Amino acid sequence: MTAGIHDTRDERGEWQPRIVTPAPWAQWPLRPVAVLKWLFGYPGYLFPWIAVMMIFPLVTWFFLTPDLARMKTFEIDWVATILLRNICLLILVAGGFHLHFYIQKTQGVRYKYSSDWPGEHPRFSFGHQTRDNVFWSIVSGCTIWSAYEVVTYWLFANGHIGFLNWVDHPVYFVLFYLAVHPIREAHFYLSHRLLHWKPLYKAAHYLHHKNVNIGPWSGLSMHPIEHLIYFTGVILHWVLLSHPLHAIYHLQHAALAAPLGHNGFENLVIKGDRKILGSSDYFHYLHHRYFECNYGGTGVPLDKWFGTFHDGSTQAHEVMREKRHRVHG
Repeated sequence: MTAGIHDTRDERGEWQPRIVTPAPWAQWPLRPVAVLKWLFGYPGYLFPWIAVMMIFPLVTWFFLTPDLARMKTFEIDWVATILLRNICLLILVAGGFHLHFYIQKTQGVRYKYSSDWPGEHPRFSFGHQTRDNVFWSIVSGCTIWSAYEVVTYWLFANGHIGFLNWVDHPVYFVLFYLAVHPIREAHFYLSHRLLHWKPLYKAAHYLHHKNVNIGPWSGLSMHPIEHLIYFTGVILHWVLLSHPLHAIYHLQHAALAAPLGHNGFENLVIKGDRKILGSSDYFHYLHHRYFECNYGGTGVPLDKWFGTFHDGSTQAHEVMREKRHRVHG
């Protein structure tokens, strides 16, 4: 073992920041104080990142979205506006993290899960991981994300699905908005398990798993078939009474939380020793490392309930290595 600046790394240059546990509300005996601290503390469930994710759709709906009345027919101007806006949002988030962590290397490998850096490799399109990731994220990811959003607006504009008025149902409106994140997390687990079904993995999901040493652009780097499945969560808003704002949040959460969860760093250092905790997702990093665990998240701990939970402990590492040796030789 070798000591790093803020960590201890193994012989492969891997750093384990902490032991992962399910959300306190899913642990027994229930500890109300721990649940409240997890929910409202900093860092915690809501702060900082989910709170930020909740603000993005508000700005998008009120300032960056054409009037719904224009969307009764598919026209190139407003459709192109949605696509270009989403490309810009992804560049802002994924590009911003990439600039800080991987171009400027502002904090070096400080709080980085792997000491290796993404780079050239023949398994990636264009022979380079970042170029490959940017291509699939924008060309396929933003296009399919925007297509789901465009169809959703068209359905709302033509009255084909119910329109939730926040004035008439303010409590339901707010509760549904707050529920988008856990709904997304549950959908991610289920769709992710589906994508690990051997035929779908070979046809599509293999492309995402080329990224073992993940970076911000890895998050939405997927095969078009996977993007079609990944964004299906928005269909919920075609069925339940909803508002375009809920649908925007659902889609943006899927698209923009992906770079955050894949940036590969436990902490974002702002200046000196100041940091924003939880800038990435070690739980999901372990999925990219081992493939056959941690399909969802810890807020809705379906992995714990279905036996695919890897907590990052030495014991869990050994269990996964033994399992992979038995299966793959």
